Amino acid sequence: MIAPAATTSAKAERSHAPTKNGSPIQMRFAAIWIGILALSLLCAVVAPRILLPSTILAIIPLAAFLAIAAAGQALVMMARGIDLSIPAVVTLSSTVLLGFSGGREGALPVAIAGALLFALAIGAANGILVAVFQLNALIVTLAVSAIASGATLWYRDSLPAESRVPPGMAEWGDARFLGFNVSVWVAAALVVILTITLRKTPVGRRFCAVGANPRAAWIAGINVPLYEFASYAIASLLYGIVGILLSAFIRNPTLKVGDPYLLAPIAAAVLGGTAISGGIGSMIAVAGAALFLTQLGQMLKMLGLSSALQFIIQGIAIAFGMAVAGMNFHRFTALSNKRPEKRT
Repeated sequence: MIAPAATTSAKAERSHAPTKNGSPIQMRFAAIWIGILALSLLCAVVAPRILLPSTILAIIPLAAFLAIAAAGQALVMMARGIDLSIPAVVTLSSTVLLGFSGGREGALPVAIAGALLFALAIGAANGILVAVFQLNALIVTLAVSAIASGATLWYRDSLPAESRVPPGMAEWGDARFLGFNVSVWVAAALVVILTITLRKTPVGRRFCAVGANPRAAWIAGINVPLYEFASYAIASLLYGIVGILLSAFIRNPTLKVGDPYLLAPIAAAVLGGTAISGGIGSMIAVAGAALFLTQLGQMLKMLGLSSALQFIIQGIAIAFGMAVAGMNFHRFTALSNKRPEKRT
């Protein structure tokens, strides 16, 4: 005989698991790849230069940075939260890296560890306030972001204006493997790790169950606050990795290094099919959405459009992508195939 708690746990873990054979959940993840194909066809007509191998290799590291940040945002959204502290964490981690290393190769391990530790501390603060004290995630992450930004500004004032990462790290930031920047491989590795964890491990299935139905997960004996806390902590750690990779890539990061990562990760997470209601997400699709947004932005810049027009087009593309990803094609197909009853 199966215990009621075990039965409830199994139902909670399966309640939002991806189904097969024409599932609308699969379609919401596939929509972004259709969008990338359509965008590539459009680029071939209006801006063919963007499809040149040299251009692709130049912009794909930018997509990698966004993919990592969006993966963290997707984790938080899968736990029914939202995180607006990404720019502050990215900037703080890059500033700590500069300050702790002082441009010295020997201090680099301590600097990297310090940057990740501070990033994790911000995520832990967000997680405790949201998961334990049940405060509003939007307000909490904005407040913590403001505190982190103030601390970063105070610390950066004590550093030389032209602070740079150690030469060895700068060389690593420019290094390539099989033609791609190392940041791309780091992003790919993180996406694979997160995908396997979410889909193939009990911890990942419980995490999805918490986002899908926190009450049912709690009844099943799952520690809901712990998983919610972990989503913010792990996400912030990913933002710290973005700050480190960006510092190595641009060598001399400024206080504005994290500014592009306020809304773009949210857009990438949603375009990648992550459910705002929680429990559903695909890191591979989120990475595809990051590539889509980066390619779209590059195309608009090559066309020489004004900034205002670029924002309008990007907003329309995001809204359309969200609509396509949210369509229930399975229900639409069932309705279209339904034959009307014959009248006698």
